[in-house]
Amino acid sequence: MTELPDWMRPPRLEGWYADDLDRLPEAPRHTELIDGALVFMMSPQRSWHGRLVTALTVALMDQAPDAYEVDREMTIRLDARNRPEPDLLVTTVPYVADRTWYAPEDVLLVVEVVSPESAHRDRTVKLRKYAEAGIAHYWCVEEEDGSPVVHAYELDRPTGAYAPAGIFRRSLRLPAPFPVDLDLDKLTP
Repeated sequence: MTELPDWMRPPRLEGWYADDLDRLPEAPRHTELIDGALVFMMSPQRSWHGRLVTALTVALMDQAPDAYEVDREMTIRLDARNRPEPDLLVTTVPYVADRTWYAPEDVLLVVEVVSPESAHRDRTVKLRKYAEAGIAHYWCVEEEDGSPVVHAYELDRPTGAYAPAGIFRRSLRLPAPFPVDLDLDKLTP
């Protein structure tokens, strides 16, 4: 068995904290922190996933009001022990070149594009954690016969849980977090 590099050893008995991610230059890209444990995305990403995230980012940037920013592959510091990295997010804070994470109160929408490696986390763990952090909108994008299907959720403030806002095939029209009108069929070749 190969010995772990020193940087992979937790700095304390309780494991990792959110701020530790900024001090791990040796960690692979897209390293997340879930419940104090590092999560590495080690499997190669499919072209469909990358194309969809890029097209969705561009489409949302085109439709977002001036006061909103669309960013991709940036972590959200949910609390001291959780810093997941969604595929993209919409925020109300201005662009800062050296930003490494966002606070949940600044995030309006989180989008996760499901891949085989992330399916459980995207459908259950992150769904719950983003809701508990108070993020108002969550989209979980699945692939169905080569086309994207968006499962949209909106936070029900009294319960603190997400309520389904719709399942969208071919097109998506939603009034929040800002008026969005997407032709889903045009997001992937």
